[in-house]
Amino acid sequence: MTILNITSAFDGGNIIVRDMNSAQNIRLAIRQDNAADFMQWFYFRLSGARNVACKLVIENAKDCAYPKGWENYKTCASYDRETWFRVETKYENGELSFTHTPELDSVYFAYFAPFSQERHADMIAEAAHHPDVSLSVLGKSIDGQDLDCISIGSGEKPIWVTARQHPGETMAEWWVEGFLARLLDDDDPVARTLRAKARFHIVPNMNPDGSVRGNLRTNAAGANLNREWGVGNVQSCPEVHFVTQAMNEHRPVMVMDVHGDEALPYNFIAGAEGAVGFTEKQGRDLADFKAAYMRASPDFQTKYGYPVAAPGTSNMTYCTSFTSSEYGCLSMTLEMPFKDNADLPDAIYGWSPERAARLGGASLDAMLAVIDQL
Repeated sequence: MTILNITSAFDGGNIIVRDMNSAQNIRLAIRQDNAADFMQWFYFRLSGARNVACKLVIENAKDCAYPKGWENYKTCASYDRETWFRVETKYENGELSFTHTPELDSVYFAYFAPFSQERHADMIAEAAHHPDVSLSVLGKSIDGQDLDCISIGSGEKPIWVTARQHPGETMAEWWVEGFLARLLDDDDPVARTLRAKARFHIVPNMNPDGSVRGNLRTNAAGANLNREWGVGNVQSCPEVHFVTQAMNEHRPVMVMDVHGDEALPYNFIAGAEGAVGFTEKQGRDLADFKAAYMRASPDFQTKYGYPVAAPGTSNMTYCTSFTSSEYGCLSMTLEMPFKDNADLPDAIYGWSPERAARLGGASLDAMLAVIDQL
C-alpha cells in the first residue's frame, strides 16, 4: 500500500509536517530562516498520492513576513521541476490551503519555481564557454560557497547586475538566465553593441547559502543582505563585502539589483530618488531607462510600484541607495511578482520562470537606449 510522504531534504527545501494522517487535511508549517525570524518561502515534494484528491494547509501563513503576499496567490506545482503550473489556493483565517489531485506518484510544490544551485552551476559553466566571458570568484560565503561573478564585454562603462540578495526571490535568477542568454547571443545586434560599449559584471546569486538552506531573506548568519550595504562586515555579511570591494575596482555607471515582491502583481523599478546626493541627471537617466523598458516589454510598467522616497530619506544600507550615492550612477531595484502580472495574467502559469527570463532579455533594449548618456 502506498503511504503519503512529504520531504524537503534537498537544495532549497523548506517545510514542516505537522499532520498527514489524511490526504484531505495535510497540515504543514513553513520553517523560519535558519538564523532569523523571516519566513514565507516553501518548497517540498509530496509522494504516494497519485489520483488522490489532496488538500494541504500551511497553518502558520499569517505569521509569515508578508501576509498580504497570500492574497490572490496561487501555489506553484511541478512534476518534473521544469514546468511549473499554478494550483488553486485560498488564504483564510490565517491559513494558506491549496488543493491538487496528483497525476503521478511525485509532485513538487513551491512558493515560486526554484532555481537550484545545480542549475546555477550549469548556467555558469555554459556562460564560461563564451570567448567574451571571464569568470571570477569574488569570495566565499559563510558556508564556503563561491560568490560567482561573470564579466562580459570590452567597453569602458562598467554595468553591475546583482540578483537574489533575498534567496527566496528565485525569479531574480531566472531573470539573469534570460539576461545572460541574450547578452551572449552573437547574432543579436543589441547584445553585440552593448558588449562593445560596456563591461558587464553579473552576480547571479548574491546569497548562495540562504538559497541552499531554503531561507526567504537572509544568509547563513541571519543577515538581510539588502540592509548591509556600507555597514556590513566580512564575518556576518561576506557577500556584500566582496561585491562592494569589486565595485570599488570597477566603479559602475549602472547598477541593476533584481528582486521579487510578495504582494504587488506587477513588474516595476524602484529608483534611488531618496538617496543622499541623488541628482537631476540620475533622475533623467532613471526616467529614460524605465520608458525604454516599457517599450521593450509589455510585461514592464510604471503605474504601480513603491512610493517614491523624499530626497535624503532613503535607507542608505539598501544596494540601490548605497550605490547611487557612492558611485553617482544610475542605480535601480527591479521587482517582479510571486503571483502574476495583473496587466497580462496567465491562469495556468502565472508569473513564470520563462516570463522572468524574457523580461531579463528585454532589459538589454533599455540598457542600449541609455548607455551613451551614462
